[in-house]
Amino acid sequence: MDVLSTDSLPRFTDADLLDRLLTLPPEARDALDFGVIGFDRSTHVVQYNAYESRAARLDPTRVLGQHVFIEVAPCMNNYLVAQRFETAGLEGRPLDETVPYVLTFRMRPTPVQLRLLARPGAAVSYVLVQRPQDAA
Repeated sequence: MDVLSTDSLPRFTDADLLDRLLTLPPEARDALDFGVIGFDRSTHVVQYNAYESRAARLDPTRVLGQHVFIEVAPCMNNYLVAQRFETAGLEGRPLDETVPYVLTFRMRPTPVQLRLLARPGAAVSYVLVQRPQDAA
């Protein structure tokens, strides 16, 4: 089976998306039709896919290793996004929420759907970004 076949790639709404992202090779992650920002327990970016790089106009070399909510996406450093990850971590519970959001950093206000994914013990947590033209 071809890893990059669009039929085999995970979708933004898949119930098992966190499990799939945790094992997805970088080239498959880059083939996704939504943005993927993966960050470690210290909230530093460790995964940044090609789709998000193009949409946000940020080169992965400038993003990887940076603090996701301070240096990469400060417009998400609030109770709607960053606080949900912090609260889930403090309470030791998984996080899987989809929220309507408006991105404002380095761009015109852009309405999107964010999917926030985290699990206790997982090495990587995710902010996924689906822009209106992606939701086909």
